[in-house]
Amino acid sequence: MNQFNRRNWLKTAGLSSGLILLSGLDTSAAERYTIDPIINGPIKLNANENPFSPSVNIQKVLTNNFDLTCRYPFRILSDLVQMIADKEGVSKDHVVVTGGSTEGLKAAGLIYGRDGGEIIAANPTYQALLTYAKTFGAEIQRVGLNDRLEHDLEAMAARINKNTKLIFICNPNNPTGTIVDSGELKDFCYNHDQQAVIFSDEAYYDFITEPDYPSMVELVKEGRNIIVSKTFSKVYGLAGLRVGYLIAKPEIAGKLKKAVMANTNVFAIVAAQEALRDDEFYKFTIAKNKEAKDHIYKVLDALNLNYVHSHGNFVFFESGKPIRELMKSMAKENVLIGRPFPPMDQWARISTGTIDDMKQFSEALIKVMA
Repeated sequence: MNQFNRRNWLKTAGLSSGLILLSGLDTSAAERYTIDPIINGPIKLNANENPFSPSVNIQKVLTNNFDLTCRYPFRILSDLVQMIADKEGVSKDHVVVTGGSTEGLKAAGLIYGRDGGEIIAANPTYQALLTYAKTFGAEIQRVGLNDRLEHDLEAMAARINKNTKLIFICNPNNPTGTIVDSGELKDFCYNHDQQAVIFSDEAYYDFITEPDYPSMVELVKEGRNIIVSKTFSKVYGLAGLRVGYLIAKPEIAGKLKKAVMANTNVFAIVAAQEALRDDEFYKFTIAKNKEAKDHIYKVLDALNLNYVHSHGNFVFFESGKPIRELMKSMAKENVLIGRPFPPMDQWARISTGTIDDMKQFSEALIKVMA
């Protein structure tokens, strides 16, 4: 067991009783969800997608609301906003619904990065906000991760200056799957949110294995200068419909709404509403994700490859090979894996899939690492 996963083993073994129950879900539940119907195509483990399509309930909702496609989405958006507000414990004026969380990330990048605004972020981390902001003149300050491949909050704080407009924290981080200690993160927010707005990207929040780990929405409720992004793409399996949201205090939320361009669509809205009601699919996804990660860990342990215990729906491991070389080798075995994440050029990100996907991945990795 390597230095990263040993440290977290007890946390994983001590998951809440609720998650232990999930692993005992009736296997017939899988029959109510379909799998990506690619036949003889490559196994897609490169985009952190949910391999299971939503439940029959959502499929029915989409069919039953087909006549809404002739109407603009704002006519029905209010109900979804209210459901999100209720879920997060805020008022509706804190909520900004977006076309996937990526649109929210880009809106924030535009507002706070334009005309030379500085943005501080970890390296490596998710790039959508950063690359979009840079096209509008932002200066990006990239700060390396610590030796545990976590955000180095102390080093990030040292980069704050009078030009800093936004601090981006992807938590859990993509691609490493690590989280920031919750106490340290809260202290960081309390100490620095008056110097710059802090953006907490929580796309993978639902997969966190740390019991009672807080969302930074709790600090938004206190009126702090914090933006939280969440998405329906991952645990809810709606990546193809493009719906996510931001939570921020009303003054900040109002600015973000003005920067949102595409918005979302009527299918995404009704599907997101049903997804919030579909607790069974949510639990099913969490359980299957854990099962898939455990499978990945076993093959990496067997190959004696170093990896990070993940709080996402992916695993980051050190292959010892240039990532582009490994990508090509795995693609020849019909398995697609994550893109390069400089400067960690010999680390690979593997998304979780179905158990059949995981078996094919394991066979392919064993072969290419031989």
